[in-house]
Amino acid sequence: MTEDETSNNFNSPSQPLLSKPPYSMDEPPLLSSSTPDTEIIESDENQYPIITFNYDSRNYQDLPFSILFFLFLLSTFAFGIFSIFHRNPNSSSSDFSSFTYNFNTSSCVKIKSPPPSASSFLVTVLDDFKFNQISLVGLGFGSLSSSHVLKDLILTLVITLVLSGPFALGLLWLLRHYTKQIIYSSIPFFVAIPIFFNVYWFVACTVNSKCSDAFPLVYRILALLFVFVIIGVIVWIIVVNWHRIELTVRIVGVASDALARNLGLFAVLPCLTIGLVIYYVPIVVFLVFSLKNGKILPHVDNEGSYTCVWKQDSWVPAYYALAILTMLWSAAVMVEAQVFLISGTIAQWYFSEEESMPMRSIRCSLRNAFGPSFGTVCFSGLLIAAVRIVRAAVDSARREDALPGIVNLALRCCVNALLSAVDFLNKFTINFAAITGEAYCSSAKMTYELLKRNLLSAVFVETVSTRILAGTVFVLSAIYAIMVCAILKAVSDLEVEVYFVAVIAGLLLIVVLGFFVHVLDNVIETVYVCFAIDRDKGEVFKQEVHDVYVHLPISRNHTRTPLIV
Repeated sequence: MTEDETSNNFNSPSQPLLSKPPYSMDEPPLLSSSTPDTEIIESDENQYPIITFNYDSRNYQDLPFSILFFLFLLSTFAFGIFSIFHRNPNSSSSDFSSFTYNFNTSSCVKIKSPPPSASSFLVTVLDDFKFNQISLVGLGFGSLSSSHVLKDLILTLVITLVLSGPFALGLLWLLRHYTKQIIYSSIPFFVAIPIFFNVYWFVACTVNSKCSDAFPLVYRILALLFVFVIIGVIVWIIVVNWHRIELTVRIVGVASDALARNLGLFAVLPCLTIGLVIYYVPIVVFLVFSLKNGKILPHVDNEGSYTCVWKQDSWVPAYYALAILTMLWSAAVMVEAQVFLISGTIAQWYFSEEESMPMRSIRCSLRNAFGPSFGTVCFSGLLIAAVRIVRAAVDSARREDALPGIVNLALRCCVNALLSAVDFLNKFTINFAAITGEAYCSSAKMTYELLKRNLLSAVFVETVSTRILAGTVFVLSAIYAIMVCAILKAVSDLEVEVYFVAVIAGLLLIVVLGFFVHVLDNVIETVYVCFAIDRDKGEVFKQEVHDVYVHLPISRNHTRTPLIV
């Protein structure tokens, strides 16, 4: 093979565009390229399939996991319906406390009592639903100030919820057209707002006699210094990553433009979340009624006297475990289904021609997510739910010191390594499955090979853009909370409670804008995978994306070994 033929092979569309030839194009190769090793390498390069968006009818993938999910779901609803019809009408504490032991029958019998009054009926209802710790004083005779706090809180939250939609769309418009100005102007507030709140609470607590008595000066100074140390760490992180900000700004701008061209996602994604909440309602009802399944049985205490106690049926704890696992798995499935929907919709936009926008792309992605690829979504959701459960168990064991120190440390290291491997496996897998319709394991393998062939890494996009967007959301929510506090102080009679209402309003806005950041982050990851597919095939579907993503750093873990041919 001549030098010109070798050069053409490295520039052919079948080769990844980010791959570099093993020698300079101005220098001749070291040896002849007719060795068997070269033929093996060339055959390995040509065995990878061509990857593109699958518009055709897709095959059903990972069916065992979708069947297992439906078995969990049907079992939860079947036993839940059984618990409703099998409940004991005397399950409330006010009912079984009226039972007494009958020595003639050796069982518990109910003592006849007069019809309950209105007040006792209210107590019974509250007791049935496990509201034992609620004080009845505030139900009708609460203080006037408490009613004002509740009224102002509800009104503020409703206004915040109504305004959060326009806020999210406005933020998307700003990030699309003024990305650099928004991000660079937000970065100083990453430090300024924590400093303001830190100094404000210190001064306010020092001036207030009750706060200063409850919180001594030494502890206030220690808390003040601790927060300043955290702020110093934030400053250090910003300085270390400052050289990456410019590229992150351009990546966020490209993703904002892609999301703005698919605004229908903002209507479908909240509907899916509301659907999950509605789906949870009957399961919660089943859990409440399952507690009413049991019997009132006699019990002999240490003194030899007989009393009547409530004993739950043995299947109730198992049903609780089943229902909670089903709810956790369902939540993870819904999260992965939303990622699938975002990825499929954005990928159809990416691989479409500039003049023609894809029609019914959201409907197509929904059909794939809850149709042929539902097993893949369930498999991914099962992994995510398992990771969350294991992490919660490890954290719980660490807090309770259930294991010795060295054993606990070794277990945490092993579990963290395993969970990191699962996170690495799951990264970009659903995005790839939404594009190609492959099964979960095939998608994970093909995604890794795709990124490896093109020397790409996911670390840069994930760690920088997500943090900057989260910081921007925090800044906007903090400014909104300060505005709410100022308005409430001017128009309401609230005193200290105004800070509580403002904080709750700010947290609600953080939740809504955080969901927007989650969607935008998934768009960034989907565009990243589409860019890798483009580079792998030697095509350019979106030139503006290539102009930005081509500057991403090459993954050193995937660099090729130079060929000595």
